[in-house]
Amino acid sequence: MTSHPSSARESANPSRILLAATPIGDSDDASPRLVRALQDADLIAAEDTRKLLALCSRLGIQVSGEITAVHEHNEHDRAARLVQRAQNGERIVLVSDAGMPTVSDPGYRVVKAAIEAGVTISALPGPSAVLTALAVSGLPSDRFCFEGFPPRREGERAKYLRDLARETRTMIFFESPRRVHDTIAAMAQSWGEERQAVICRELTKTHEEILRGTLAQLRGATDKEIRGEITIVVAGADEDVRAEDHVAAVLQLAAEGMRLKDAAKQVSAATGARANDLYRAALARGED
Repeated sequence: MTSHPSSARESANPSRILLAATPIGDSDDASPRLVRALQDADLIAAEDTRKLLALCSRLGIQVSGEITAVHEHNEHDRAARLVQRAQNGERIVLVSDAGMPTVSDPGYRVVKAAIEAGVTISALPGPSAVLTALAVSGLPSDRFCFEGFPPRREGERAKYLRDLARETRTMIFFESPRRVHDTIAAMAQSWGEERQAVICRELTKTHEEILRGTLAQLRGATDKEIRGEITIVVAGADEDVRAEDHVAAVLQLAAEGMRLKDAAKQVSAATGARANDLYRAALARGED
């Protein structure tokens, strides 16, 4: 097998930064390798130093190396320093608050800077909220995509969801418990109320909860206060899109003042359903 040029350069360079996955809830999920890495590190770059110290306390780890904060607000400035320390032969471990660094968490800029400098990037695999949620969801797992956090603003979120309307792979999202109801409602309006989805709350923790159902059912299940870490898994679009699943979106636009035919065309562009079918279905629903 032919080696990639960058791989050959990295293997000849002893400098290394280790991306270490941390438990997403249950501290017992920490691997012996993670414990050794934290104990032996010369420098630990943590998203939140207080959470790292709390984890070390629960694991009975005595950290002898330096601890520094690397988060979304300072990662750009800290990346070069971490790379330089690695080049000096120090053992660098980078962790986020939970799960694998760089997956909707800090770390990407550090990895990019390390690769450009010829510093080896290695991963210590472990817990992942993305894969854990997918595994327990019961939705197709042969093809999936991770979409991170949806936009917070209503207009940006609506456009974002429209762009995903024809995605046929299972989709995985993170969301704040304060916004989960609004996001599920927006998904139901954009993708149809009958789309199957799963809400995973507090995965691996004492109060773990898995809610399964249609987007309409989950919209109702989230209308009261929800707490904890939230991961949403949504089934991909069918290859053949049914107009009946998107009539509510057409009628909503019409209720906001848009001509019914224009509303049908807009929903058609977002979902792939035929505009004429949407128009006729909306007329029938309105008469009912």
